Amino acid sequence: MFNLTPLVRRHFLWQARRFDSWAAPGMCEQVQLEQLRSLLREAAATEHGRRYGYEALAHSSRDLAAEYAERVPLTDYEAIRETTMRMVRGESDLLWPGRTRNFAQSSGTSGGKSKFIPITPASLRENHYAGASDAVAAYLRLNSESRLFSGKALILGGSFANELADLPRGTRVGDLSATLIDRVPPLGAVMRTPDKRIALMPDWEQKLPLLADAALHSPVTSLSGVPSWFLILLREVMRRGGVSSLHEIWPGLEVFFHGGISFEPYRAEYESFTDPKRMHFLETYNASEGFFGVQTDPADRSMLLLLDRGVYYEFAPMLPDGEWGEPVPLAAVQTGRTYSMYISACNGLWRYAIGDTVRFTSLCPPKFVIAGRTKSFINAFGEELMEHNAEQAMAETCRKTGARVANYTAGPVYASCGKRGRHRWLIEFSEAPADIADFAATLDRELQRVNSDYQAKRAGGIFLDAPQVRVMPTGYFDRWLTTHGNGKLGGQRKIPRLCPTAERLASLEEG
Repeated sequence: MFNLTPLVRRHFLWQARRFDSWAAPGMCEQVQLEQLRSLLREAAATEHGRRYGYEALAHSSRDLAAEYAERVPLTDYEAIRETTMRMVRGESDLLWPGRTRNFAQSSGTSGGKSKFIPITPASLRENHYAGASDAVAAYLRLNSESRLFSGKALILGGSFANELADLPRGTRVGDLSATLIDRVPPLGAVMRTPDKRIALMPDWEQKLPLLADAALHSPVTSLSGVPSWFLILLREVMRRGGVSSLHEIWPGLEVFFHGGISFEPYRAEYESFTDPKRMHFLETYNASEGFFGVQTDPADRSMLLLLDRGVYYEFAPMLPDGEWGEPVPLAAVQTGRTYSMYISACNGLWRYAIGDTVRFTSLCPPKFVIAGRTKSFINAFGEELMEHNAEQAMAETCRKTGARVANYTAGPVYASCGKRGRHRWLIEFSEAPADIADFAATLDRELQRVNSDYQAKRAGGIFLDAPQVRVMPTGYFDRWLTTHGNGKLGGQRKIPRLCPTAERLASLEEG
C-alpha cells in the first residue's frame, strides 16, 4: 500500500496540540463547563431536558456545575432502563434529540441480564471516532518515523447478536465494536481489516479461522482491541504462518492500541512475540458509554482525560468506610484518591455512574489510571483490595516467576472449621510457573507490597490466611463466558478480576 502517513501527519499533530493547552491553570475547568453548557443546550427540548429545565440551566449565570448537580439527580442504569427500552422500541427525543438507532449491549445489572447503552450519531461523531482519532494523534506525536498509514489496522470486533426480539426497522443492538465497525466512515473502512462480513460474524468459533486467514494476508501495521481476546487471534495467525514472531508476518506492525482490561498481566506475553525495537503499546479508554482517555507517554502508564469530546465528568470520592461521597467536578479532584466516575454525554446519559473507578496522577493536564470497577474489589476482611492492586501484583509475580497468565479471578473464602478467611485465586496460565506454591507466596508478598490494608490483615496470619491458587484448565474462562455471555464469545465480555462475595466466586469456580 502507498504510505499515507506523511500526508495526514500534520493534521494529527495539529489535533494533538490542544492536549498541551490543558496544562494551563483553569483551562480544564473552562473546557469542561463549555462541554456541559453545550450538552444542556443540545438536549433542552428532550423529555429529560424539559423535566430538569436544561434550557434555563444552559443560560444560567450562576455556578453552572453546582446548579447542575443540585437540579439533576445521579443515575445508574436501573434508573433509566425503562427510558432506554422506550428508545430501543423507537421513541424519539427522550434522553437525546431525535431517534437513536444503535445500542451497545453490555453486561447487565440486578434488574436485567443486559444493559442497552444508546449510541447516538453525535456520540459516534464527537466521541467514539474522535477519541480514536486522538489516540492516533497521540501515537504519531510520539513516533516521528511512523509509517502507520502504509498498511491496515487489524481491529477485533464483536457482532450484532443480541437477546431482543422484534426490533424496529433500522435499529441495531450489539457490541459497541460492532457498531463502530459497521458505521465507520469510508476512508476508515479502506484502512482496516478484516471486511465487515467477517468482522461482524456472531459465532467466534466460525469467525476465528476466517479472521486469522484475512489477517495473515493483509499488510497490518496496527492492532486495536482487548488484550485477552487478541491473544487468541494472534496465536492462531502465528500458528498458520508457522512463525514465532508477528513481525515475520507483518514487518510493518508498529503499535497495539489496547483497552478494556489492564494490559500488565499480558505485557510479557505480547513482548515475547514482537520486536521491542519496532513495537509500541498504547492504552485507550473506550467503553460502551464513551471514549474517555488515551495514553500520551509510553513511560507513563496513566492516560490523558479527553475533556472536549462531548462528555462532562464528575467524580465521587471513595470514603474510609468504602462508600462513595458526593460527586465533584474535575476542578475539585485530588491526586492519589480513588473516585467513581460519572458522565453526562452526547449519548443521552446524564450524571450516569459508569461503574469504573479512577485515580488521578496529574491535574494539569488531567491524567489518570483505571483503578477497577466500583463492585470489583474484595473487602470481606477489611483489606480493601482494589482491582489495580491485583493487576499490579499479578504482573510483578509473573515477572518474578516466569509465568504468563491467560485469565484469572479472585474472591474471598470465609473462615470455617477453625480456618481463617483467605483469598482464593482461580488462574488460567498460558505458561505455568515451575512451582505453584512459590507463585502463591510471591503473589501474597506482592499484594502486601502494593496494599497496606491487605498487609495489615496478613500480618502474623492473625486475621487473614495466605491466599490459595487453583490452576484452571486451558480455555476454562472462555467456556464460562460462552455459557454466561449470551452463548457467545466476544471482545466486550470480560471475566471480573475480583469478586466481592464468596457466592460470586463460587459461580465462576463451578462454571
